[in-house]
Amino acid sequence: MGEARLDHAGLSVRDLEAAARWYCAAFGYDRELDLRVDAIDLDIVMLIHREHGDRLELLHRPGSSPGPRAADPAQAALAEGFGHVAFDVAELDDTYAKVVGLGGRAVMTPRPSPEPGVRMAFVADPEGNLVELLSRGTVS
Repeated sequence: MGEARLDHAGLSVRDLEAAARWYCAAFGYDRELDLRVDAIDLDIVMLIHREHGDRLELLHRPGSSPGPRAADPAQAALAEGFGHVAFDVAELDDTYAKVVGLGGRAVMTPRPSPEPGVRMAFVADPEGNLVELLSRGTVS
């Protein structure tokens, strides 16, 4: 059996178009494709980062309702399941300011991470989903 590679993460959202615009503007994604699953009334927008190859799948189904959303990383760690998505960014302070300026909520200002040599910050996207920003110095 070959090695596995994470292909994408899926995020269910209330406003598919607004979420697609925000993640494209905030993190440099491009809209790769739009899909429809008529059998369950599901719309999907797949975003791709052309330079890095990672993908983010945004999903919307009418009648959906918000699930639990933690206010911060400590609260997120009290619930089992995915608590946040993380992006490695070249300029942590600039990216933090940018995504907050685009309508993200400031959660944790840039600071040293518990991981040596790494800096981190947290924001929440406009729907309240936690997003971690990391600066590992590996983004090209």
